[in-house]
Amino acid sequence: MQNEEGKNMDLYIPRKCSATNRLITAKDHASVQINVGHLDENGIYIGQCSTFALCGFVRAQGDADSALDRLWQKKKAELRQ
Repeated sequence: MQNEEGKNMDLYIPRKCSATNRLITAKDHASVQINVGHLDENGIYIGQCSTFALCGFVRAQGDADSALDRLWQKKKAELRQ
C-alpha cells in the first residue's frame, strides 16, 4: 500500500527467492540473504553490492551453492554490458 507521496506504508513486505521465485515467508527460518560485493579490475571493493535471497527449500535440497553461482554469473554478465 502506498500513500499520496508514493512511499510504501506496508509493515511487512515478503521477499522472493532469487533462485525459484518462491515467497520467503516470515516462518522460513532457513532462508538467507547474501550480499555479494562488486570489485574493480584491481580486486578492490567499489562500495556496491548485489543482494540474493535464498529460501530454505533451496538450501534443504543442497542447491544453494549452484543457484548462487548461476545467479552471480547472470548478474556479472549484466554488469559488464
